[in-house]
Parts: sequence; structure tokens; C-alpha cells
Amino acid sequence: MPRYLIPFCALALGGSLTTTPALAQSPGARPAGTLFMVGGGPQPDSLVREFIQLAGGAGRARIVVFAMASQAGLTGGQEKAEQLNGFGARARNVYVTHDQADTDSVAALLADATGIWFGGGDQTRLADALLGTKTAAAIHARYRTGAVIGGTSAGAAIMSTPMITGDERRRGGDRYPADSDAVFITIDRDNVATARGLGLVTTAIVDQHFIRRKRENRLLSLVLEGPVRLGVGIDESTALIVEPNGRWRTTGASSVVIFDARQARLASDGHPLGGSGILTHILPPGSRFDPATGRVTLPPPVAGGRAQP
Repeated sequence: MPRYLIPFCALALGGSLTTTPALAQSPGARPAGTLFMVGGGPQPDSLVREFIQLAGGAGRARIVVFAMASQAGLTGGQEKAEQLNGFGARARNVYVTHDQADTDSVAALLADATGIWFGGGDQTRLADALLGTKTAAAIHARYRTGAVIGGTSAGAAIMSTPMITGDERRRGGDRYPADSDAVFITIDRDNVATARGLGLVTTAIVDQHFIRRKRENRLLSLVLEGPVRLGVGIDESTALIVEPNGRWRTTGASSVVIFDARQARLASDGHPLGGSGILTHILPPGSRFDPATGRVTLPPPVAGGRAQP
């Protein structure tokens, strides 16, 4: 086995890059797979179990972990694989460079994977390792044919194009009084840096650690600037799940915030950004959102006014 692969037990996920009959899909159809985007932070056992269940369940889930977003991903990815194995999955950590990801041997490791997991860290590191490679093409192929693609923090951010990089062009603002220690204190154009992500999500921009780190300004800036007018902010210990039918649902410990400016009236070009009719949805666990219609379904209330998780 190549040195850059972390083995586990005696399991091999390999094989050829053919599509298994059970996951076959007609051309032009929606992807048959599921996206499982976690907003960072601690992951409750319930989230881990749900990801494994979507990947086929304990004893059947075959998961490949990519942890290149972190400089400590060689060990962190192995720890994630061991956690997944502890819940009954068969998981392995694959830590590769861009050149290694562009080989048939690494791409072939995904042939029979029912789940793929992207660890946290710096999403640009993960993008540098994967974009434009045979492994990236294999990830898209597995999503089209039924695998669940999951990730946390940077591993969630990379799923969308545009991808938020975390960088800011004018830190501290450019009006008096500027504060070089403050980040994203304006809602303005040409300030929030983006790059190309994996493009598993192309109709929305994904942000993470959202409520915990108060990231409303940077996501609103991108949504108002366009061209993508739908923003998704996932809080820590919380997942946004994109189902095969295209609808979204939330699960976990906190909420997902959606900014929808697709029908908004926006201010003319200039600084700062502005508009009216920008919809904001705050979706606690158990909520659903249909991006095609904009319809929100909240969980039913229970005694005491608290939503049912």
C-alpha cells in the first residue's frame, strides 16, 4: 500500500471506478447522493450515527476520510476514521497531495465507498489538494450515483462554489474609525474572498461556525454581491442535509440560518451593499427548506413553546 495511505484492519475499499448496479442513475437526473454539511465544533454522537446510517448503516458503510484541510490531518483523519469505525462503519483515512490525488490508484479507492468525509481546517488547503484531480472527479461520480458526502467546518465550506476562503480584503473596514483587529465588520462588496470549491453545491454559498462566530456580515455581503443569492450559515454541532430530492433539512444541536435574496430588490452598485425583501430563515433541528420554492417547514411546537428536535 502506498505510504500516503493510512490502512485500517485488512479492509480494502478499492476496485475499479465502475458504478455499482444498486447505485446506477440515468443521465441528466439529480444526484442520487446526499450532502451532510456540519458547521464545525464538537459532533454529537447522533450526528455521527446519522452520517453512518446515510452511508449504509453500521456494518455496511464504507467511508473514505480526507483530512488534508488540516496540517495535522494525517493523525486527525486517522482519529476520525477510528471514531467512525467505533460506530460500526468501515472507514479509512486517505491523506494525499494534489499529485497523488490525480492518480488512478487513489481515485480507485472511492469506487466502492458509500460515504466520503472531509475534515476541518483550512478549506483552501483541501481545495489545493483535490481540485482538478481524478479523485475530485471520482467524488462527483460517487455523489451522482448515491454516496453520502459529508464534512465539517472547512469540509463543509468546500462543497459550494463559490467557496468562502475565510480571508478578508479590507480587514477592519475602510472608514473611520478603522479597527485592524476586527474582522468582517462591514456589509460591502469586494471584501469577502472566495475561491472555487468542489461545486457539489452551486446554487448556494455555504458558511460554517455561523451563529457561534457571528458570521452574518460576511455571508450577507456575498449574497448581496452575487451572483449566487442564496446563503447558508450552519452553526456548530449542527448539520444541513441536502437530500436526493434537492430539499434541505437540519439536524443536530443548533440552527441553520438562510439568507435568500433571490427575489430581493437590491441597491445599485456601490458601497456599502443594501437591499430590501431579503428573506431570513432560522431553522432549528427538524426544519426543512425547499430551495426550489423557498418553502420552510418548521418542526411542530411542543409544551412550553420549544420546538420538537
